[in-house]
Amino acid sequence: MGAADVVPGVSGGTIAFITGIYEELIGSISAIDKEAFSLLFKGKIGPLWAKINGNFLVVLFAGIFTSILSLASVFTYALEFYEIFTWSFFFGLVSASVWMVGKTIEKWSAKAALACITGTIIAYFITEMSAVNSIDAPWYLVLSGALAVCAMILPGISGSFILLLLGAYSVVLEAVANREITTIALVGVGAITGLLLFSKGLKFIFERYYTMTIALLTGFLLGSLNKLWPWKEFIETFTKHEGTPKEEIIPLTVQNLPPDANWPLALLFAIIGAVTVIGIEYAGKKFK
Repeated sequence: MGAADVVPGVSGGTIAFITGIYEELIGSISAIDKEAFSLLFKGKIGPLWAKINGNFLVVLFAGIFTSILSLASVFTYALEFYEIFTWSFFFGLVSASVWMVGKTIEKWSAKAALACITGTIIAYFITEMSAVNSIDAPWYLVLSGALAVCAMILPGISGSFILLLLGAYSVVLEAVANREITTIALVGVGAITGLLLFSKGLKFIFERYYTMTIALLTGFLLGSLNKLWPWKEFIETFTKHEGTPKEEIIPLTVQNLPPDANWPLALLFAIIGAVTVIGIEYAGKKFK
């Protein structure tokens, strides 16, 4: 999950879903409520630990943070020098995830299909939004952390991409690489707050509208593929009213690929990504 969250466009929630721990994750986080804090203040650590599924959360988040700290520089390097192959890998990974998540719905109905289409449109719209300039004000970093972590636990919507849209991605990535504790702490406070609040609502929806929620999440995954398409072109456009230049990214179609596209190797990396998802799901079932 940590490795996925480092890359803009890939969601840690996707990894949680295909490994079969998604609902346990949401349930464990949402268990951190007033009763949990009451047990904490009374010194009843044993009941508190059992209530919030402490072993699960500690091991999971230890893995996430270790992965983020160790792989931030690795993925920065990969995206700079092997951009097409890196995006191809994640395109294959998420493409396979669409099928993996969608097949968990036993019977598709018109409502489920509508929810899937709605999720696709929402995710596509998010991927088409333009990023703002970097902002490092303390209150803004807290807000960015809260919004990003809400996206992080949703399959198909990338927390790091939300940070990119908000203009905080480069600030956070640099802070992680340079171990800037203050910046990391501000984003962390926002992330913890957003996670506690958002998980409760998500658990409520899961318990009452399971099929519709899965269909919506499938749509999120499908709509996010636009962001992961390996070949893109940078163009300069002008805003309608102000006449100021703005850089945009548009996906290149298969017919318009550049001569150095190297699509056979890119296809291989996409297949590796898809096989990785299938392997993860197999391992999840085998060791469950």
